[in-house]
Amino acid sequence: MQPLPYTSNKPYLFRAILDWLLDNDATPHILVDAKVVGVEVPQEHIKDGQIVLNINPSAVQNWLADNDAISFNARFAGQPRSIYVPMAALLAVYAQENGQGMAFPPAEDELEGENDSSQANIKDESSFEAPRSNHNSKSESKLSSESKASESKPAKKGSHLKLIK
Repeated sequence: MQPLPYTSNKPYLFRAILDWLLDNDATPHILVDAKVVGVEVPQEHIKDGQIVLNINPSAVQNWLADNDAISFNARFAGQPRSIYVPMAALLAVYAQENGQGMAFPPAEDELEGENDSSQANIKDESSFEAPRSNHNSKSESKLSSESKASESKPAKKGSHLKLIK
């Protein structure tokens, strides 16, 4: 008997992390793969094929996040823009202040052909580092000292969980 295919959990996890960040008065940002088909973002702000967007409710209008995409209006250099991010392009959601949040593995169709996708997912999520801004040098120095401390620790073994298909 074939198990029923599940829908992607990315939109649900995204909304949960976003709620958690907002409940904790953090400034939520998303990291977007601007190369994914359907992404509509200001091209002049893309760096290395990615863009970071501030999605704090005070920074956006006409917010909509459903299971397919995130869309909203925002201003860039004073100019109003419509933003559209398919869920497949969402790479991470995190707090600007301290980088806490979640990175997402590549879309399922990108994982096809890999021998052990569960290990790839674990590696991708654990190696996430939020882009740093120049707004809060205290938190940056704290993050860099924490990074140095974690680099000296021995590497963790893989998850004890197994992927069942």
